[in-house]
Amino acid sequence: MGYPEDTLAQDEQLVLHRHPHFKTLILPFLALVILTTAAVLAWSWSRNADMSDSASTILGIVVGALWLIGVLWLFAWPMLRWATTHFVITDRRVMFRHGILTRTGIDIPMSRINTVQFRHGVIDRILRTGTLIIESASDDPLEFNDIPRVEHVHSLLYHEVFDDEGDGPRRS
Repeated sequence: MGYPEDTLAQDEQLVLHRHPHFKTLILPFLALVILTTAAVLAWSWSRNADMSDSASTILGIVVGALWLIGVLWLFAWPMLRWATTHFVITDRRVMFRHGILTRTGIDIPMSRINTVQFRHGVIDRILRTGTLIIESASDDPLEFNDIPRVEHVHSLLYHEVFDDEGDGPRRS
């Protein structure tokens, strides 16, 4: 049993599980391409430059180390952050979990939700993403950014919270 199924209570039904929208990964992928291109160009230049073999080797090692540090910091870390961020709706609650080394989470019981809103600009509308805003009974509104298909999630959550017909959870 994988996440989030292993966090559900007995008889709790999973309705929706999402990671942040892929747009959060565009800059890390761009950084990977730029870093790799720069490293290949620097390594190529060092091989063709008029310098000793030991200087060329040292420069290659430095370029490789800088490339590795850059890839870990600008690509791998954001990918891990994306993969460990979960937005989950069940028939009983809304869960949000994020973090790599230190995990943070919040659960909002369906019975405590007062208002469900969404917001998205032109670019977000094109990419079918946006911000979901949930107001609970006694807390400030919580904003969840980069939720894929935010209008669908908004509608689904609204029906889970405010549907009086009781026909059970909606599936997506």
